[in-house]
Amino acid sequence: MSWALFIDESGQDMKHSPYEVLAGLAVEDRQLWRLIRQLSDAQLHHFGMRLFEAYGKEAKAQKLLDRKTFKHAAQLAPIPQAERQRLAREILEDGTQVSRRRLTALAQAKIAYCEFALKLARSHGAKAFATMVPQDAPRPDRSTSLRKDYAYLFERFFMFLNGQADDPMGYLVFDELDKSASHVLLGQVNSYFIKTANGRTRSRLIIPEPFFVHSDLTTLVQVTDIIAYSLSWGLRLHSMTEPAREELAPVVQAARGLQFRHETKTRTTWGYTLIRDLRPSAAQVA
Repeated sequence: MSWALFIDESGQDMKHSPYEVLAGLAVEDRQLWRLIRQLSDAQLHHFGMRLFEAYGKEAKAQKLLDRKTFKHAAQLAPIPQAERQRLAREILEDGTQVSRRRLTALAQAKIAYCEFALKLARSHGAKAFATMVPQDAPRPDRSTSLRKDYAYLFERFFMFLNGQADDPMGYLVFDELDKSASHVLLGQVNSYFIKTANGRTRSRLIIPEPFFVHSDLTTLVQVTDIIAYSLSWGLRLHSMTEPAREELAPVVQAARGLQFRHETKTRTTWGYTLIRDLRPSAAQVA
């Protein structure tokens, strides 16, 4: 048995998002294909077609859950599912056939699908981890050391794996960056797992060499993107001061349902955490 950790991020442009989020969604190997197939069926149910067929690329959460989506969704009362699916498909197939009812149907379908996708992942035993970082957080200079948000993500993934029966292995699946950025990240991850004490400990259960995939072809990276976006805009932990978008509450609640939780007699560790400084600690520096 093994677990895949699908990793994606939101707010890295440091322009509009209130918090920079690095999220991971862990799915057991025996659940992967079943979950992917059911997510594909869910897209057919909500949109009458698969999202990649509609957009020709990954349907980013930034488009699925932006403010305009919620504005359009609220234009009319909830549309019955069968009619909503037909109207959503019509506007996806021909964007020139715009009407108020079609726009409303598509928006309502987007919100319903995102919430359902997260609940479906939970029903398959998936667990989520995320770091949330203020946009003004100190950041490391260019170096070979891994940023603290990645180290925290790996720490919690290791804690999760270590708590499972038979100590299953975990592997990392990243949304592919441009080739040079992927090489930099690969070198940092490799250095962390091989040259630092914490990394060597965690490499007992986490395979140190990650896989890079095209997010527009990988369903579960898209689900991780939904988690990252909804947390950035809608979840506020203690002492987080940026305003949250209240309309995102149902999707955020579904994302919270996926959150990893680890309890001991003296401490509870949560999968979602706030990090105020991205510079690596001394223990992370090789």
